[in-house]
Amino acid sequence: MTDYVTIAIPKGRILQDSVALFKKIGIDCEELLSDTRKLVFVNEEQKMRYMIVRATDVPTYVEYGCADLGIVGKDTLMEAEKDLYEPLDLKFGYCRLMVAEPVELSHKDDPSAWNNIRIATKYPNVTEKYFASKGIQVEIIKLYGSIELAPLVGLSERIVDLVSTGETLKQNGLVEVEHIAEITCRLIVNRASLKTKHDRISKIIEGLEQHI
Repeated sequence: MTDYVTIAIPKGRILQDSVALFKKIGIDCEELLSDTRKLVFVNEEQKMRYMIVRATDVPTYVEYGCADLGIVGKDTLMEAEKDLYEPLDLKFGYCRLMVAEPVELSHKDDPSAWNNIRIATKYPNVTEKYFASKGIQVEIIKLYGSIELAPLVGLSERIVDLVSTGETLKQNGLVEVEHIAEITCRLIVNRASLKTKHDRISKIIEGLEQHI
């Protein structure tokens, strides 16, 4: 399938938004939204192939050339630090990467005085870099889900996590105290594919750019 263009996309809202965006440039991948356990879809007419993968795995599949293109959140790219070309901000999937802590702690807390603090997060690399840039020593505890639970049970004083509406933080007695990054979904490209399939990939990039 060397003449096919392969795209790696995660399930969920990103998949729905991606299918809708591709439709605008004449790429039909509605089948990806069907109720099936299939992980690979092929459109022989358009010579396109689609892989449904975990969001955290998208950069890896693209970096190693299993996929030519990928769609994934900027938070995942920041954490993964892969060697990829990132031509487009797709402007959907907006949220914020924040430091949060319990409301009671925030009343007396001074972030400028932080030192030797403990942080729970899904993003250890991003977190370490952020606090290192501020000269703050941190102990990082990596978790894979329900990060908001950590301060409630005394695992950490603070967390670094994605925030959309802020409702989950509020329900768990937490508030945002530091802003790390604005997050949206990005189009990523394998560097070798950009050369070997330049015309087709460039056409996709230019088409998407017109609809963002």
